[in-house]
Amino acid sequence: MHTFSVSAADPDSAILAEAVAILQRGGVIAVATDTLYGLAADPRNDAAVARLFAAKGRDEGVPLPLIAADLDQARAIAAFGETELRLAREFWPGPLTIVAPARAGIARGALAGGATIGIRVPNHAVARALCRAMGSCLTATSANVSGAPAPASAAEIDPTIASRIEAVLDSGPAPGGPPSTIVAASPDGVQLLRAGAIAWERVLESVE
Repeated sequence: MHTFSVSAADPDSAILAEAVAILQRGGVIAVATDTLYGLAADPRNDAAVARLFAAKGRDEGVPLPLIAADLDQARAIAAFGETELRLAREFWPGPLTIVAPARAGIARGALAGGATIGIRVPNHAVARALCRAMGSCLTATSANVSGAPAPASAAEIDPTIASRIEAVLDSGPAPGGPPSTIVAASPDGVQLLRAGAIAWERVLESVE
């Protein structure tokens, strides 16, 4: 695994270009988000998605969460209705993952046989810059072996994971804390799928 040191506030474009080249070859990279370090891969690439599942030992029946550079990039990969747009505009960038119908182009493995995808815009300059440089959304499942603690810094990445991925963008410690809150809109309102960094009460207030 190669380590690239980058500024958390202003990542070097040349380093981002190297990271993108790895991703375009189907590689997997660890990168900080506004919660913890996650594993980035191209969700449109079947081989890259398979490598990511293998690296984590992740259950193939669990879909992969995605991150985007901005709302427009997220909408290119997921179909947002009025409620999803309202939530995104209220909480992004930030740790709210919105589950919505997936558009064509995402690898079947990333969807785990379903038709929806969870996506968010993280409040972290490096994660957003990597998506922007890639020109598309990226996966962002936590950079740990499934069931093990998720790392809040590059130094905390398990050696097993480190041996199975190509690189890490080390921008210093991530904020840590709870994972993103996961929600989905339905005809009956907004549903909480996983409690997390954003309080459920705040989500409900935003759509009243």
